[in-house]
Amino acid sequence: MNALEHQLDYPFTDTLPDPGRLHEVAPGVYWVRMPLPFALDHINLWLLRDEIDGRAGWTVVDCGIADDTIKANWEHVFEHELGGLPVLRTIVTHCHPDHLGLADWICKGGERERWNVRLWITLGEYMLGRVMAAGDGSNAGGEGAARHFARHGLADPVALDKLRNRRDYYAKLVPSMPTQYRRMREGDVVPIGGNAWRVVTGYGHSPEHAALFCEATGVLISGDMVLPRISTNVSVFDIEPEGNPLALYLESLGRYEQMPADTLVLPSHGKPFRGLHTRIAQLRAHHVARLAEVSEACAARPMSAADIVPLMFKRALDIHQTTFAMGEALAHLHLLWLAGELERQEGGDGVVRFAPA
Repeated sequence: MNALEHQLDYPFTDTLPDPGRLHEVAPGVYWVRMPLPFALDHINLWLLRDEIDGRAGWTVVDCGIADDTIKANWEHVFEHELGGLPVLRTIVTHCHPDHLGLADWICKGGERERWNVRLWITLGEYMLGRVMAAGDGSNAGGEGAARHFARHGLADPVALDKLRNRRDYYAKLVPSMPTQYRRMREGDVVPIGGNAWRVVTGYGHSPEHAALFCEATGVLISGDMVLPRISTNVSVFDIEPEGNPLALYLESLGRYEQMPADTLVLPSHGKPFRGLHTRIAQLRAHHVARLAEVSEACAARPMSAADIVPLMFKRALDIHQTTFAMGEALAHLHLLWLAGELERQEGGDGVVRFAPA
């Protein structure tokens, strides 16, 4: 546990649910933890007791990537952990593969096709998921991603070749998408298990991320917008090359600051915690420090995003981590550029660098 984590309260201490098992964290709210084959090696998923049109069952929140191990864990949940009751709907917070990957499979009832239920998701997340699942490249790979990062200083030919060859990266992790969905919007109230859960949209990490807050029980399913151990990735990718996602993310944090300080936060990564206001203050301070670091570096000499990466990430990165590190470095540069503090310069080598305005 790092120093910042000591400022948070983990009510379940080191308890982690076994794969394929449910752990109750609030009345009618259960935690499922699934493995991921990345440096970030797990995702937290949530099952809520529910009733729709007089039919008892469950609402699933987030799904995991398309992976045989995760499917096997879900099959165990379906067969042994749900008390013989069906899934009634699937809610997905956002379109990243670890959240959306198995949504179509779960909506159709897993391997045995036990039910056929609706996907609930925001318009922005559904549409970007459909686009990337079509297999025409993604934020994390393909020719467009390689071109984007090369323009911002990534010069390693091996890394660029790996990026080009990841054209179907997203489609492998999200092999199918439901062809229909139920739209969620900011401020919508979703009745789940006799409680009102308010949709709280956030921006910067993804197009229209939907967290869920239950005022009656003081529980926030925060998705990736508020995480206890790590800062949420905020990146500029090829699909929106002049984007300002960090400004959007910092603005979005204000919506969670309005919630009670003792809110039980159920994050997608890490452990459930209390100390929401403390964590938001930590995240804001983190980005203020990174922005100061980036500004100082650019004052010394014009800097590309690739130049900034080793300042912000002082460790070896694989190609998966490199895409997010490049995107995050660029997000900090863009906030300063679009605020008028930096200017962009394109060199004779075609690389964009930033210097004081």
